[in-house]
Amino acid sequence: MIKWSKQITSAQVVQLIKAERDIQKIMVLFDSATAEYANGFRHDHQTFSLMISRLVSANHFRSAEELLCRMKEEKCNITEEIFLSIVRAYGRVHKPLDAVRVFHKMKDYQCDPSQKSYITVFAILVGENQLNLALRFYRNMREMGIPPSVTSLNVLIKALCKNSGTMDAALRIFREMPYRGCPPDSYTYGTLINGLCRLGKIGEAKELFKEMEAKACSPTVVTYTSLIRGLCQSKNLDSAINLLEEMASKGIEPNVFTYSSIMDGLCKGGCSSQALELLDMMVSRRHLPNMITYSTLIHGLCKEGKLQEAVEILDRMNLQGLKPDAGLYGKIISGFCDICKFHEAANFLDEMVLGGISPNRLTWSLHVRIHNIVVQGLCTEHPNRAFQLYLSMRTRGISIDAKTFDSLVNYFCKKGDLHKATHLVDEMVLDGCIPDEATWNAVVSGFWDRRKVREAAELVQVELIGTFLNLE
Repeated sequence: MIKWSKQITSAQVVQLIKAERDIQKIMVLFDSATAEYANGFRHDHQTFSLMISRLVSANHFRSAEELLCRMKEEKCNITEEIFLSIVRAYGRVHKPLDAVRVFHKMKDYQCDPSQKSYITVFAILVGENQLNLALRFYRNMREMGIPPSVTSLNVLIKALCKNSGTMDAALRIFREMPYRGCPPDSYTYGTLINGLCRLGKIGEAKELFKEMEAKACSPTVVTYTSLIRGLCQSKNLDSAINLLEEMASKGIEPNVFTYSSIMDGLCKGGCSSQALELLDMMVSRRHLPNMITYSTLIHGLCKEGKLQEAVEILDRMNLQGLKPDAGLYGKIISGFCDICKFHEAANFLDEMVLGGISPNRLTWSLHVRIHNIVVQGLCTEHPNRAFQLYLSMRTRGISIDAKTFDSLVNYFCKKGDLHKATHLVDEMVLDGCIPDEATWNAVVSGFWDRRKVREAAELVQVELIGTFLNLE
């Protein structure tokens, strides 16, 4: 507990709050400043403002809003910037409706929102894809007498660019901007170029890019990256690479997304070797690859059957501290299965389990399929490992298909381990898989060879009864 001096000042409290990192200790410190001496120190705008800022930075939103009430009770001046710090924080944690709620509270505290507040909330709604609400908010903003500005129109254009049905409206507003006294800037052009590329309208995007340069609006790295991505998606790799070279000539440094976009185009065009060269160039320029970069390369390399290179990329990911997901492991495992290297595929399945990597809803079906394929493949040369993987699948709730059961049953029948074979048939039936004629023949032949006629007869009887019931 801090021991305060008898003359506590706002500057002293501010200094201590800024120096402390632990939010709980900050809250104790803040409260203790006023509790130390009766009728002594009172928090002012400066200390309240800083405390609210620290609270929202730590996602303590309720405590921050309670301080607003306390400021009102203590008749402390509450500025627009204090409200905006809470609004922006709600936007940061993807809670747009709370951002709107706090915005509407401003008038209750005798704080009239300015154009800045309206645009801040409008941008949050658009950023969170709350487009209907965003457009209603914009209409309300205009009704309240907030004039259009380059910033507000840029946000409006961004909202309209998100849907193919409203792209024309975005372009119409863009053309009207000069007549409203709001000349488009680099952000305006960049937003439209990104929207057009996303819709596959590369020709229109290129024309807008030329217009942008003609009107002395310098393209940013984001604008170049949007156009490069669009060109790569439309299989126009040469133009994309020319743009990359143009960036260098203008002194505009590509970012990780620029490089990743071209790598994606190269990999989809069957040029993964060139993509690897680009990766080396990117790293040499001190740009760390991200998950998208690595995923793009692994997909491309696996597609071309370059599994050794794909494994090396996976290792680089791990060394960089990025955790590959089940989808990436699935690609590499499928690649090894395609060339019948089931032992290596099983090693990567084990690596996934040891690394605690689980599939999500989207990759679960791939996860199930590759497990079954690996077990079936292992039955030929590594049957014991196949059975261990089968047991692991059952433990982890991974469904087993009929072909996998057939492969295991056939192996154990040939080996003469009829106890395991019949146990597998039991589990097969319990799982809802119907053994086919070949499976039954393998089991019956196994018993017959061992002269266990009684068991063979019983199995035939069960099969015949099942057939009879199906005929009925």
